[in-house]
Amino acid sequence: MKTIPVALLCCVFSYALAQTTQELIDNGKNSENVTTFGMGYHLNQYSPLSQINKSNVKRLVPIWSTSLSNDTGELAQPTIYNGVMYVVNGNWTFALDVATGQQIWRTPVEYERAAARVGNPGVIVRGPATIYNGKLFRESIDCHVIALDMKTGKQIWREKFADFKEGYTGIIAPLVANGVVITGMAGGDRTTRGFLDGWDPDTGRKLWRRYTVPAPGEPGSETWPKEMPDAWKYGGGSTWQNGSYDPELDLVYWGTGNAEPYNPAYRGGADSLYTASVLAIRPKTGQLVWHYQYTPNESYDFDGSAEPVLADLRIDGRVRKVLLNANKNGFMYVIDRTNGKLIAAHPFVKVNWASHVDLKTGRPVLTDIYERAVKGETVEIWPSRGTNASLMAFNPKTGLVYVNSWEIPRIMKYTKFEFVLGQGSTGVETSFRTPPSGEPWGYHMAFNPLTGKAEWKVPVTGTVISAGMLATDGGLLFTGRLNGDFIALDQATGQTLWQFKTGSGINSPPITYTRQGRQYVTVLSGIGGVLNRTMKAADAIPTGGSVWTFALMPD
Repeated sequence: MKTIPVALLCCVFSYALAQTTQELIDNGKNSENVTTFGMGYHLNQYSPLSQINKSNVKRLVPIWSTSLSNDTGELAQPTIYNGVMYVVNGNWTFALDVATGQQIWRTPVEYERAAARVGNPGVIVRGPATIYNGKLFRESIDCHVIALDMKTGKQIWREKFADFKEGYTGIIAPLVANGVVITGMAGGDRTTRGFLDGWDPDTGRKLWRRYTVPAPGEPGSETWPKEMPDAWKYGGGSTWQNGSYDPELDLVYWGTGNAEPYNPAYRGGADSLYTASVLAIRPKTGQLVWHYQYTPNESYDFDGSAEPVLADLRIDGRVRKVLLNANKNGFMYVIDRTNGKLIAAHPFVKVNWASHVDLKTGRPVLTDIYERAVKGETVEIWPSRGTNASLMAFNPKTGLVYVNSWEIPRIMKYTKFEFVLGQGSTGVETSFRTPPSGEPWGYHMAFNPLTGKAEWKVPVTGTVISAGMLATDGGLLFTGRLNGDFIALDQATGQTLWQFKTGSGINSPPITYTRQGRQYVTVLSGIGGVLNRTMKAADAIPTGGSVWTFALMPD
């Protein structure tokens, strides 16, 4: 086999170093680069590319595929800059030639192996390979933030942000906003207290920390019980999914996870700020500008951490800057992102824990489910989750969001909780009831966030859906299924127009881009994540991570 000298490869790709703040902001203007997660700071998973469209998508074929040497799951999204594709997973960081998939460099993630046993999702990464000014930033499962040289893959700095023995893990890709590297943490079902950190990208010096659960005397601390003095210290609110950024407002938006324990008796049944919320913060300082709490006194594992998608919508005759969120609690939210005021909230799946969300107070109106649960009953809660940590797409031309939803209930009973530092802290017995044969496990869906109307719904049977959506101006939606199918749907109807079987399940959001005038679509394949393993998927689907890149077969 002919080998290519590393020095030559480094020379060929040396121009990939001058990646700037403006290029992050301008993501999409140069269709050959995909520099940020979600196809832009707005996370809308939309592309104006239309070379691949409804009339020719049947000619879509794989151009190259390469192994990612990983069995723990591929949940990330590739990043592309000046002919190089950067890919991260729990065990490796890769630089690949975007034209051929040829490896340029591969760097192992060094971590304490005991950290792999902390937390259900395992050794994974959610988000992208985060790049900025010649460096690639990522987290490791044992709670370190790492900066690598984009040219060589060599480590530049490595900083610890928490102790995995206390229940914390690092599975979230950083966000670079206004020159600051911002990182989150995971640990929402364990004895943790959520936070975001801001880092200097050049030195790794920590600039600030913003906790998501306030200490006594801080704003919001009145929503934690004084008679339970340690509740706030381990109150949850993890930041385990990715944030978005509005450069004009200079605000970063980040969702927070469930309260801990789920059992509200151990939190006094109080609102438990700022869990199950979205926070708007200043990237330079971590200052909290506003918040909105989706689920006060969150008691059902309804994280508010799903990615906040930014959009400009015409409402009552004027265009407003909004934030869209397909919440785990089953409601689709429209929030004014300048001030955090609720505009609309509609159920997009079956919901039985609340009748509706009061637009005046912003609070959900509860049904009898909560009172029955706190009395000791075993209750069936719809939904178990509206979606499962999968990016939705928003098309600014149609005004619709495109979602992979779940239609599965949670069976739950509150139980006694014994505190053990670093261990599980849910305070519930729980299980999931899967649908009978032939009934939907969820839907591919087009949904109007302002009216609450589903424009179309396509049932998915036999398995749940955990892949992200990608909308294009070719009238297509690209997404995947846990059986390994990568598919293209008609954006107008949801009809499947094309599909291809990859080697493992798809949990990740696809991207599209061009190279030398030709449009490509890339997705990662590799089953991973705890719910994908438990929802009757792992026994039938092999593990093994890989990258797949597609383009149109010539006429």
